[in-house]
Amino acid sequence: MGAPEPHEHAQSLSGELLYWVTSDAPQYDCEGAGPYHKAQIRGRYLRAESESEA
Repeated sequence: MGAPEPHEHAQSLSGELLYWVTSDAPQYDCEGAGPYHKAQIRGRYLRAESESEA
């Protein structure tokens, strides 16, 4: 989708990046809004998939 983008917000961490993430299946947020197929996510909420999960 592209390179990570700097997150410039009062509550962001210094040097924090935003990543575009796409999903294979539609996703819904905690309030039931959606469906979403892609979203911009703060790097602190992402983790790498391990070999056993792939």
